[in-house]
Amino acid sequence: MASLFPDDEPAAFVPLPGPGPDAPLAERQRPRRLADYAGQQHLVGETGVLRRYLNAGRLPSLILWGPPGVGKTTLAHLLASELKQPFSALSAINAGVKDVRDVIDKAKRQRGTVLFIDEIHRFSKAQQDALLGAVENGTVTLIGATTENPSFEVIPALLSRCQVYVLEALGADTLRGLVQKALTEDEALRQKKVTLKEDHALLALSGGDARKLLNLLEIVVQSTPPDKKGVVTITDAVVQQVAQRPMARYDKGGEMHYDVISAFIKSMRGSDPNAALYYLAVMLEGGEDVKFIARRMLILASEDIGNANPNALMLATSCFQACTVIGLPESDLILAQTVVYLATSPKSNASYLAIRAAQAEVKANGMYPVPVPLRNAPTRLLKQLSYGKEYAYSHNGEGSFEAQEFLPDALSGKRFYEPGPNASEQKIQERLRGWWGEKYGY
Repeated sequence: MASLFPDDEPAAFVPLPGPGPDAPLAERQRPRRLADYAGQQHLVGETGVLRRYLNAGRLPSLILWGPPGVGKTTLAHLLASELKQPFSALSAINAGVKDVRDVIDKAKRQRGTVLFIDEIHRFSKAQQDALLGAVENGTVTLIGATTENPSFEVIPALLSRCQVYVLEALGADTLRGLVQKALTEDEALRQKKVTLKEDHALLALSGGDARKLLNLLEIVVQSTPPDKKGVVTITDAVVQQVAQRPMARYDKGGEMHYDVISAFIKSMRGSDPNAALYYLAVMLEGGEDVKFIARRMLILASEDIGNANPNALMLATSCFQACTVIGLPESDLILAQTVVYLATSPKSNASYLAIRAAQAEVKANGMYPVPVPLRNAPTRLLKQLSYGKEYAYSHNGEGSFEAQEFLPDALSGKRFYEPGPNASEQKIQERLRGWWGEKYGY
């Protein structure tokens, strides 16, 4: 356990410690103030949600979800630092339930303690359960960091007590800013004359990971001999030679992770099983998490196939469950079977477009009143107000259908769902037309 509390009494506030003399460049360049924090402006910019929390002088329990090297750990430190709150840190790799309870016991003596848990997705259910009471009653403000989707890796009870915020892979402009800042401000690098002639390889190999970028920059500068004028010139060729790997190599924590999964999904969406299998093989050979692959196929089965083939979602669900139980190497067969099935299924994004249209309506105009016949009437007063009185029980009608108004009056006849041009959804359209006639224009 790594804690900033001393053994006897927790300190009121401990500032972010400085780097040691032998620390790598990424650690030396770690910002000590929120004003120096790079990227994630949607969270910490002037209108960012975390900035608004800081301005209000309070911080909720939250989970920071994003790829490696985008500033999750640094942000956790800086948030506590800005509010001058006591800070304690645990790593889910080596901390147990006892460590969690020790921190909570110390936090009871110090209000406002921020507990940071790195890689919280690695915590077992028992370890996460141990946090619930302290988070619920405010003994600690939890900040968890994870590279995995918290919806799958954090228990629902803990997830419901936290806000989840997504950190994005750092963009090219942010990465370039980090390189320039390091070259001009870092004492070790300033001792060398460095000319950055090309930066494509530096940026591409970093994959949006600031830690990887800065450490690669340091290695390149240190290992590249200067010319006759004493200048170290950084080019793409020099970077690739030092990195000893081509930019196209799959890296499950880097930019190729996102490029390959994108190509994988688009190949299945585009009904090309051969391309989809190729990208599946690339990910498997690169050591990608099979649950990550299976989860993406679950989303595709609903988003891109939907009711054109409802069995696709069931097979994708079974695939995810099987991969969770079996793991590698046998999961490759299950994944391959599902990939071929999804790629060769008829496609429809009608349900996806329908819910997006409905969400856009709600965001634009808010919620209209629910029609009185559809309202629940659990009390005598509500029954006297005719709640639910004129509702026609659908199963009493012919074919279990009763024509009545379900949408709010302001939206009567509004159509969100447009059946796709495939055999399955054409049958759905025929049923809708038979039930509703011209009401929705089906």
